[in-house]
Amino acid sequence: MKVEQIYTGCLSQGAYYIESNGESAIIDPLRETKPYLERAKNDNATIKYIFETHFHADFVSGHITLAQQTGASIVYGPHANPSFDALLAKDEEVYKLGDVTITAIHTPGHTMESTTYLLKDENGKDYAIFSGDTLFLGDVGRPDLAQKSNEITQEDLAGILFDSLRNKIMPLADDVIVYPAHGAGSACGKNMMKETVDTLGNQKKMNYALRADMTREEFIKEVTDGLAPPPLYFPMNVKMNREGYTNFDEVMAQGTTPLDPNTFERMANETGAIVLDVRNQIEYIDGHIPRSIFIGLDGGFAPWVGALLADVEQEILLVVSPGREEEAVTRLSRVGFDRTLGYLSGGIESWKNAGKEIDTLESVSAEAFKEELEKNVPVFDVRNDGEYKGAHIPEAKHAPLGFLNDYLNDFPANEKCYIHCAGGYRSVIAASILKSRGIHNVVDVAGGFAAIKNAGIPVEN
Repeated sequence: MKVEQIYTGCLSQGAYYIESNGESAIIDPLRETKPYLERAKNDNATIKYIFETHFHADFVSGHITLAQQTGASIVYGPHANPSFDALLAKDEEVYKLGDVTITAIHTPGHTMESTTYLLKDENGKDYAIFSGDTLFLGDVGRPDLAQKSNEITQEDLAGILFDSLRNKIMPLADDVIVYPAHGAGSACGKNMMKETVDTLGNQKKMNYALRADMTREEFIKEVTDGLAPPPLYFPMNVKMNREGYTNFDEVMAQGTTPLDPNTFERMANETGAIVLDVRNQIEYIDGHIPRSIFIGLDGGFAPWVGALLADVEQEILLVVSPGREEEAVTRLSRVGFDRTLGYLSGGIESWKNAGKEIDTLESVSAEAFKEELEKNVPVFDVRNDGEYKGAHIPEAKHAPLGFLNDYLNDFPANEKCYIHCAGGYRSVIAASILKSRGIHNVVDVAGGFAAIKNAGIPVEN
């Protein structure tokens, strides 16, 4: 038996490959299927099943394409009812894979179809659970995504999740391995550990939601407390996972179409496409296409695209470092943004060489910013709530990046203002959005809060 976690840091997402005696299964695959096909080929194995723990909201799964390529059966838990052919497992239904078995354990609460898959080894011993968003390391799945007005509330779902954990998961042996669908950084939970694999016994000790003496009412209160609003793209990804999507090869072929500067400019003017610059933030600061939005590939790219662009139907034109075109299109498609029209051939240099207009972003060191603070300049902190509450500059107003549009009126129209995040990535994203809205008097603080502290600028919590 072979079990492999395939973890994608940008999405904080874990997919899984299981192989036994020439048969394999994939759990919660990403959009691009090549890695799974290659693993099975290397093992001389046939992919027999594609198990989905639930309809994912934060990424588009590769289940449909992978099933078409391999003939494998897609398996969901009870109540799923997708728009394509799939096996809907009954609670405790067993699937044989080579010399091992996988049992579907219906664990609703995060969503009503949420299912945990229990892997038993060749001797029939419980070996591991693939818990999806039902159980994370240090947390559990948020219960607000599947709520429906006048039908079921997040408190109802939290209560159902409490029952699933107590009745289905916690009775399992302490040595059972827990393989969750997400780790720290995912918007599907709020308190996840940085580790991606653990034992159930350790989770019973470490995870606040698995306290043995916890009442149902305490669980509901703690699980629903402090939930940030879900990103706007989540419902669209659920719809794509339930109803289907464009073939990934077609998305890649369109998205990697090279466009000369004149064609690129004409399409930007005629289509309403967003010009998305995915280079490093330093490169964007030095020179970029006016009104382009920066979200760099070298940061939390896909989740920020989903949170800030929101509409998966939005057309996109890419400015990308040469050689990273396929990576950019792939990572966009993972969160459902399939309408990339092409990329600027030759990168920003070709734009400059064509004599096109270039914009820049002013950026200062933390030391220079320290001197400016003495002049009572406006300062904006675009980190999230927890970071801001933990420590911030006393003069800084809070304008979290994920909800920047709600704070646009707070930025001065004619006065230079300074903006920072933790390390310099999110502040450049925010600055690009502000500049696209006509607010050009923004200055980035290079290095963010880390550099600010190192410069000896006072902070408070």
